Amino acid sequence: MSLLEDISSAVLRGKRKEVKALVPQALEEGFEPQQILNEGLIKPMGIIGDQFSAGEVFVPEMLVAARAMSTGTDILKPHLVEEGAEPLGKACIGTVKGDMHDIGKNLVRMMIEGKGLEVEDLGVDVAPEQFVEYVKANPDCHLVCMSALLTTTMPEMANTVKAIEEAGLRDQVKIMIGGAPVTPAYAEEIGADSYTDDAGQAANAAAELAASFKA
Repeated sequence: MSLLEDISSAVLRGKRKEVKALVPQALEEGFEPQQILNEGLIKPMGIIGDQFSAGEVFVPEMLVAARAMSTGTDILKPHLVEEGAEPLGKACIGTVKGDMHDIGKNLVRMMIEGKGLEVEDLGVDVAPEQFVEYVKANPDCHLVCMSALLTTTMPEMANTVKAIEEAGLRDQVKIMIGGAPVTPAYAEEIGADSYTDDAGQAANAAAELAASFKA
């Protein structure tokens, strides 16, 4: 098994200590940072995302794998900057105003990062104005991701879409929404661009939407 396969296996098994030891070893042995990222870290997250969507693994397995992947990306970041590697795109994510849930949001963030996107986590209880301010200040942010776990906070998604439109920023971004009570019909109703059932699908959709701005 090659060193990159060892890293990939460690990510799949959620072994952060192994990843922490193997990624510097791969750098020392002359592997390119981008290659380590793509084959050692991003590839296994795609596998586990597909497994999650198929019901073969569950949230705990996804979380430990995503944390292991994040351990590796943290080590690689300065090397990728030196190499001039550009992220696939930039996104912001947050749980909407009035909602303090963050497990699902955190998992989606890590899965999206696993696709090679740079993600700014705005946290929980994020007001529409905060999303708008971030997009205004970061014109390279082309993806806004919102989570709601309560039916009572879902309307804040609509309010955020409206605030982005009123700020004249709607053409700059694609909007993704998700969360237990959210449906495809609601996404269509409020004018969001994407709704997904789970973190694995969300990561795939984010990569596709980000790529559309590069085309």
